[in-house]
Amino acid sequence: MTPIETGCLCGAVRIRIDGEPVVGFYCHCPDCRAAHGAAYVGVALYPSAAVEVMAGEVATFTIESLPRAFCARCGTRLFARVPDADLTGVVATRLPEGAFRPAFHIHCGHALAPVRDDLPHYRALPPAFGGDDERVDW
Repeated sequence: MTPIETGCLCGAVRIRIDGEPVVGFYCHCPDCRAAHGAAYVGVALYPSAAVEVMAGEVATFTIESLPRAFCARCGTRLFARVPDADLTGVVATRLPEGAFRPAFHIHCGHALAPVRDDLPHYRALPPAFGGDDERVDW
């Protein structure tokens, strides 16, 4: 895969993503909803070494447990480094069209706006993320 170069809305921060994502998903947890002011957020999970800030200044904030990086100038949410894991979740809206390929939804037990699609909808987390296989059926 060709590296992806992306960044914030004002152009002050530039990010390079080198490699394939581990997985893509939609998250409906309260932390993501609060951080993004949305009912859910698309996330592409990459090994942390694959996501590099090439230019600009990022700042971070934490609502519950996940430190999130954003452009210090325009406030665009960019990515989150997963504590205790070597993974970085890049906000899907910062990826080029067609690069985000979601495989499932997580934390659907907290969903404010059920999404009816063909993807699995896990009540909490899938087994690969340490959860069980319990799903919601909207």
